[in-house]
Amino acid sequence: MASKPITSPVPVNMYPTLAVSMLTIGLVITASFFIYEATSSRRNRSLVKEVTTGALASFFLGFGSLFLLLASGVYV
Repeated sequence: MASKPITSPVPVNMYPTLAVSMLTIGLVITASFFIYEATSSRRNRSLVKEVTTGALASFFLGFGSLFLLLASGVYV
C-alpha cells in the first residue's frame, strides 16, 4: 500500500492573507482590551469579559504568527 504525502489543509497561497488578517484582528482585539482596562473602574470590570477578550486575542495572534512564519518560509 502506497503512502500519501502529507499536505496542508490550507492552500499555501492563502498563508500571507491569513497572516495579515489574523494579526490585524488580534491587534484590534488587544487594543480594545487595553482601552477597556484603562477606561473602566475596578468596580465595573468583568472577569468573564477580560478572559474572553484575552483568549480571543491570543487565538488570533497565535495563529496569525504561525501563518506569518509559514508564509515567510519557516516551516514549523
